Amino acid sequence: MGFNVVNELNSAVEKVESALEAYYSSNKATEKLTDAMKYSLLGGGKRIRAFLTLSFAKMYGATEEAAIPFACAVEMIHAYSLIHDDLPCMDNDDMRRGKPSCHIKFGEATALLAGDSLLTQAFEVCALNDKVSALSSVNAVRILSSLAGYKGMCGGQEIDLSDKVESYEELVYLHSLKTSALIKAACLLGLYAAVDVPNSEDVEAISEYADCLGLAFQIQDDILDVTGTSEELGKPIGSDSKNDKKTVLAFMSLEDARVASVELTTRAISAIARCPDSTTPAELALWLLSRKK
Repeated sequence: MGFNVVNELNSAVEKVESALEAYYSSNKATEKLTDAMKYSLLGGGKRIRAFLTLSFAKMYGATEEAAIPFACAVEMIHAYSLIHDDLPCMDNDDMRRGKPSCHIKFGEATALLAGDSLLTQAFEVCALNDKVSALSSVNAVRILSSLAGYKGMCGGQEIDLSDKVESYEELVYLHSLKTSALIKAACLLGLYAAVDVPNSEDVEAISEYADCLGLAFQIQDDILDVTGTSEELGKPIGSDSKNDKKTVLAFMSLEDARVASVELTTRAISAIARCPDSTTPAELALWLLSRKK
Protein backbone atom coordinates (compact mmCIF):
# COMPACT_ATOMS: atom_id res chain seq x y z
CA MET A 1 0.00 0.00 0.00
CA GLY A 2 1.11 3.56 -0.67
CA PHE A 3 1.43 6.40 1.79
CA ASN A 4 -1.84 7.32 3.49
CA VAL A 5 -1.75 10.52 5.57
CA VAL A 6 -5.02 9.68 7.35
CA ASN A 7 -3.61 6.36 8.58
CA GLU A 8 -0.45 8.14 9.70
CA LEU A 9 -2.49 10.78 11.50
CA ASN A 10 -4.69 8.21 13.23
CA SER A 11 -1.64 6.28 14.39
CA ALA A 12 -0.09 9.47 15.79
CA VAL A 13 -3.35 10.40 17.54
CA GLU A 14 -3.41 7.10 19.43
CA LYS A 15 0.17 7.56 20.63
CA VAL A 16 -0.32 11.18 21.64
CA GLU A 17 -3.62 10.45 23.43
CA SER A 18 -1.94 7.68 25.43
CA ALA A 19 1.01 9.92 26.31
CA LEU A 20 -1.26 12.79 27.36
CA GLU A 21 -3.32 10.57 29.66
CA ALA A 22 -0.17 9.35 31.37
CA TYR A 23 0.61 12.86 32.64
CA TYR A 24 -2.38 12.86 35.01
CA SER A 25 -2.79 11.08 38.33
CA SER A 26 -5.66 11.13 40.81
CA ASN A 27 -5.63 13.78 43.54
CA LYS A 28 -8.80 14.29 45.58
CA ALA A 29 -7.98 17.88 46.50
CA THR A 30 -7.73 19.01 42.88
CA GLU A 31 -9.91 16.37 41.26
CA LYS A 32 -12.36 18.85 39.70
CA LEU A 33 -9.55 20.90 38.20
CA THR A 34 -7.82 17.81 36.80
CA ASP A 35 -11.10 16.54 35.40
CA ALA A 36 -11.65 19.88 33.64
CA MET A 37 -8.14 19.77 32.15
CA LYS A 38 -8.61 16.21 30.91
CA TYR A 39 -12.12 17.00 29.63
CA SER A 40 -10.72 19.60 27.24
CA LEU A 41 -7.33 18.06 26.52
CA LEU A 42 -8.59 14.53 25.85
CA GLY A 43 -11.95 15.51 24.42
CA GLY A 44 -11.24 14.72 20.79
CA GLY A 45 -9.63 16.98 18.24
CA LYS A 46 -7.60 16.33 15.13
CA ARG A 47 -4.16 16.56 16.83
CA ILE A 48 -2.82 18.30 13.73
CA ARG A 49 -0.23 20.24 15.72
CA ALA A 50 1.06 17.16 17.53
CA PHE A 51 1.21 15.32 14.21
CA LEU A 52 3.31 18.13 12.74
CA THR A 53 5.74 17.91 15.65
CA LEU A 54 6.12 14.16 15.17
CA SER A 55 6.40 14.51 11.38
CA PHE A 56 9.15 17.12 11.40
CA ALA A 57 11.00 15.26 14.14
CA LYS A 58 10.97 12.11 12.00
CA MET A 59 12.09 14.08 8.93
CA TYR A 60 15.22 15.18 10.77
CA GLY A 61 15.99 11.85 12.41
CA ALA A 62 14.58 12.17 15.94
CA THR A 63 13.13 9.21 17.75
CA GLU A 64 9.41 9.20 18.46
CA GLU A 65 10.18 9.05 22.19
CA ALA A 66 12.08 12.34 21.90
CA ALA A 67 9.30 14.08 19.99
CA ILE A 68 6.19 12.96 21.89
CA PRO A 69 6.73 15.18 24.99
CA PHE A 70 7.06 18.22 22.72
CA ALA A 71 3.96 17.14 20.77
CA CYS A 72 2.03 16.81 24.04
CA ALA A 73 3.19 20.26 25.16
CA VAL A 74 1.83 21.82 21.98
CA GLU A 75 -1.52 20.08 22.49
CA MET A 76 -1.68 21.37 26.07
CA ILE A 77 -1.18 24.92 24.81
CA HIS A 78 -3.83 24.39 22.14
CA ALA A 79 -6.33 22.98 24.65
CA TYR A 80 -5.74 25.89 27.02
CA SER A 81 -6.36 28.36 24.19
CA LEU A 82 -9.68 26.71 23.31
CA ILE A 83 -10.88 26.74 26.92
CA HIS A 84 -10.14 30.45 27.20
CA ASP A 85 -11.48 31.26 23.72
CA ASP A 86 -14.85 29.79 24.68
CA LEU A 87 -15.22 31.84 27.88
CA PRO A 88 -17.98 34.47 28.03
CA CYS A 89 -15.37 37.25 28.13
CA MET A 90 -13.88 36.01 24.84
CA ASP A 91 -15.92 34.22 22.12
CA ASN A 92 -18.69 33.09 24.49
CA ASP A 93 -19.21 29.66 22.88
CA ASP A 94 -21.23 27.00 24.69
CA MET A 95 -20.12 24.06 22.52
CA ARG A 96 -16.73 22.66 21.60
CA ARG A 97 -16.08 19.44 19.69
CA GLY A 98 -19.71 18.42 19.92
CA LYS A 99 -20.05 18.74 23.69
CA PRO A 100 -20.46 21.53 26.27
CA SER A 101 -17.52 23.90 26.54
CA CYS A 102 -15.31 23.55 29.61
CA HIS A 103 -16.87 26.52 31.43
CA ILE A 104 -20.37 25.18 30.80
CA LYS A 105 -19.41 21.79 32.23
CA PHE A 106 -17.26 22.92 35.17
CA GLY A 107 -17.98 26.62 35.71
CA GLU A 108 -16.03 29.67 34.62
CA ALA A 109 -13.56 29.76 37.51
CA THR A 110 -12.51 26.12 37.12
CA ALA A 111 -12.31 26.50 33.34
CA LEU A 112 -10.03 29.50 33.75
CA LEU A 113 -7.77 27.56 36.11
CA ALA A 114 -7.81 24.51 33.82
CA GLY A 115 -6.53 26.68 30.97
CA ASP A 116 -3.88 28.26 33.20
CA SER A 117 -2.78 24.82 34.41
CA LEU A 118 -2.47 23.38 30.91
CA LEU A 119 -0.46 26.40 29.79
CA THR A 120 2.07 26.12 32.59
CA GLN A 121 2.24 22.34 32.40
CA ALA A 122 3.30 22.55 28.75
CA PHE A 123 6.57 24.21 29.74
CA GLU A 124 7.19 21.67 32.48
CA VAL A 125 6.74 18.85 29.96
CA CYS A 126 9.25 20.47 27.58
CA ALA A 127 11.76 21.07 30.36
CA LEU A 128 11.53 17.47 31.62
CA ASN A 129 12.04 15.85 28.20
CA ASP A 130 15.05 13.66 28.99
CA LYS A 131 15.15 12.15 25.50
CA VAL A 132 16.68 15.33 24.06
CA SER A 133 19.60 17.53 25.05
CA ALA A 134 19.24 20.30 27.63
CA LEU A 135 19.78 22.81 24.82
CA SER A 136 16.90 21.36 22.81
CA SER A 137 14.61 21.53 25.86
CA VAL A 138 15.57 25.17 26.43
CA ASN A 139 14.95 25.98 22.78
CA ALA A 140 11.57 24.23 22.89
CA VAL A 141 10.51 26.29 25.93
CA ARG A 142 11.81 29.47 24.25
CA ILE A 143 9.95 28.87 20.98
CA LEU A 144 6.73 27.73 22.59
CA SER A 145 6.59 30.60 25.08
CA SER A 146 7.34 33.18 22.39
CA LEU A 147 4.86 31.91 19.81
CA ALA A 148 2.09 31.24 22.34
CA GLY A 149 2.42 34.60 24.08
CA TYR A 150 1.85 38.24 23.19
CA LYS A 151 4.19 37.97 20.19
CA GLY A 152 2.09 35.12 18.83
CA MET A 153 -1.19 33.42 19.67
CA CYS A 154 -2.29 35.70 22.55
CA GLY A 155 -1.40 38.78 20.54
CA GLY A 156 -3.55 37.52 17.69
CA GLN A 157 -6.44 36.88 20.04
CA GLU A 158 -6.20 40.43 21.40
CA ILE A 159 -6.32 41.88 17.88
CA ASP A 160 -9.30 39.64 17.14
CA LEU A 161 -11.14 40.91 20.20
CA SER A 162 -10.36 44.56 19.41
CA ASP A 163 -12.45 44.41 16.21
CA LYS A 164 -10.04 46.74 14.42
CA VAL A 165 -9.41 44.64 11.33
CA GLU A 166 -10.24 46.80 8.31
CA SER A 167 -8.31 45.12 5.49
CA TYR A 168 -7.34 41.69 4.23
CA GLU A 169 -3.69 42.46 5.05
CA GLU A 170 -4.63 43.17 8.66
CA LEU A 171 -6.61 39.94 8.80
CA VAL A 172 -3.61 38.00 7.47
CA TYR A 173 -1.46 39.54 10.20
CA LEU A 174 -4.03 38.61 12.84
CA HIS A 175 -4.06 34.98 11.73
CA SER A 176 -0.27 34.85 11.40
CA LEU A 177 -0.32 35.33 15.16
CA LYS A 178 -3.54 33.66 16.30
CA THR A 179 -3.37 30.52 14.14
CA SER A 180 -0.03 30.19 12.35
CA ALA A 181 2.18 30.92 15.36
CA LEU A 182 1.26 27.76 17.29
CA ILE A 183 1.46 25.69 14.11
CA LYS A 184 4.96 27.12 13.60
CA ALA A 185 5.86 26.22 17.17
CA ALA A 186 4.66 22.65 16.58
CA CYS A 187 6.80 22.28 13.45
CA LEU A 188 9.91 23.84 15.00
CA LEU A 189 9.60 21.72 18.15
CA GLY A 190 9.79 18.70 15.87
CA LEU A 191 13.01 20.08 14.41
CA TYR A 192 14.46 20.71 17.88
CA ALA A 193 13.59 17.19 18.97
CA ALA A 194 16.17 16.10 16.39
CA VAL A 195 18.72 18.91 16.17
CA ASP A 196 20.32 21.03 18.89
CA VAL A 197 21.33 23.85 16.54
CA PRO A 198 19.47 23.68 13.20
CA ASN A 199 20.64 25.71 10.24
CA SER A 200 18.82 28.93 9.46
CA GLU A 201 17.66 27.70 6.03
CA ASP A 202 15.72 24.85 7.62
CA VAL A 203 14.16 27.17 10.20
CA GLU A 204 13.13 29.63 7.46
CA ALA A 205 11.67 26.90 5.24
CA ILE A 206 9.69 25.33 8.08
CA SER A 207 8.50 28.75 9.25
CA GLU A 208 7.22 29.63 5.77
CA TYR A 209 5.45 26.28 5.54
CA ALA A 210 3.75 26.93 8.88
CA ASP A 211 2.77 30.50 8.00
CA CYS A 212 1.14 29.41 4.75
CA LEU A 213 -0.45 26.31 6.24
CA GLY A 214 -1.85 28.29 9.15
CA LEU A 215 -3.48 30.87 6.91
CA ALA A 216 -4.86 28.19 4.58
CA PHE A 217 -6.22 26.37 7.64
CA GLN A 218 -7.91 29.54 8.89
CA ILE A 219 -9.43 30.32 5.50
CA GLN A 220 -10.85 26.80 5.42
CA ASP A 221 -12.27 27.42 8.91
CA ASP A 222 -13.95 30.59 7.65
CA ILE A 223 -15.40 28.70 4.70
CA LEU A 224 -16.70 25.90 6.92
CA ASP A 225 -18.24 28.43 9.30
CA VAL A 226 -20.74 29.31 6.57
CA THR A 227 -20.90 26.08 4.53
CA GLY A 228 -20.58 23.38 7.19
CA THR A 229 -23.08 22.01 9.68
CA SER A 230 -22.99 22.12 13.46
CA GLU A 231 -22.93 18.29 13.46
CA GLU A 232 -19.79 18.24 11.32
CA LEU A 233 -18.02 21.05 13.14
CA GLY A 234 -19.02 20.06 16.67
CA LYS A 235 -19.95 23.68 17.44
CA PRO A 236 -22.53 26.20 16.22
CA ILE A 237 -22.01 27.46 12.68
CA GLY A 238 -21.92 31.18 12.00
CA SER A 239 -20.24 31.91 15.33
CA ASP A 240 -17.93 34.49 13.76
CA SER A 241 -20.79 36.55 12.38
CA LYS A 242 -22.60 36.18 15.70
CA ASN A 243 -19.61 37.82 17.38
CA ASP A 244 -19.22 40.44 14.60
CA LYS A 245 -15.78 39.12 13.70
CA LYS A 246 -14.18 39.77 10.35
CA THR A 247 -13.36 36.66 8.33
CA VAL A 248 -11.73 36.26 4.95
CA LEU A 249 -15.22 36.30 3.43
CA ALA A 250 -15.53 39.96 4.37
CA PHE A 251 -12.86 40.67 1.76
CA MET A 252 -13.44 38.07 -0.96
CA SER A 253 -16.02 35.69 -2.36
CA LEU A 254 -16.36 32.07 -1.31
CA GLU A 255 -14.79 30.92 -4.56
CA ASP A 256 -11.87 33.34 -4.22
CA ALA A 257 -11.34 32.10 -0.68
CA ARG A 258 -11.11 28.52 -1.93
CA VAL A 259 -8.58 29.61 -4.58
CA ALA A 260 -6.53 31.45 -1.96
CA SER A 261 -6.47 28.36 0.25
CA VAL A 262 -5.17 26.22 -2.62
CA GLU A 263 -2.49 28.80 -3.48
CA LEU A 264 -1.31 28.98 0.13
CA THR A 265 -1.18 25.20 0.36
CA THR A 266 0.96 25.09 -2.79
CA ARG A 267 3.31 27.67 -1.28
CA ALA A 268 3.54 25.69 1.95
CA ILE A 269 4.51 22.51 0.12
CA SER A 270 7.06 24.36 -2.04
CA ALA A 271 8.66 25.89 1.03
CA ILE A 272 9.74 22.52 2.45
CA ALA A 273 10.66 20.88 -0.85
CA ARG A 274 14.34 21.41 -0.01
CA CYS A 275 14.02 19.65 3.39
CA PRO A 276 14.60 15.93 3.97
CA ASP A 277 11.71 13.70 2.88
CA SER A 278 8.81 16.12 3.30
CA THR A 279 6.09 13.77 2.04
CA THR A 280 4.14 13.65 5.30
CA PRO A 281 3.71 17.40 5.96
CA ALA A 282 3.09 17.96 2.23
CA GLU A 283 0.35 15.32 2.15
CA LEU A 284 -1.12 16.69 5.37
CA ALA A 285 -1.39 20.16 3.80
CA LEU A 286 -3.26 18.70 0.82
CA TRP A 287 -5.56 16.65 3.05
CA LEU A 288 -6.46 19.71 5.15
CA LEU A 289 -7.85 21.38 2.03
CA SER A 290 -10.66 18.84 1.91
CA ARG A 291 -11.49 18.67 5.62
CA LYS A 292 -15.11 19.11 6.76
CA LYS A 293 -14.40 20.01 10.39
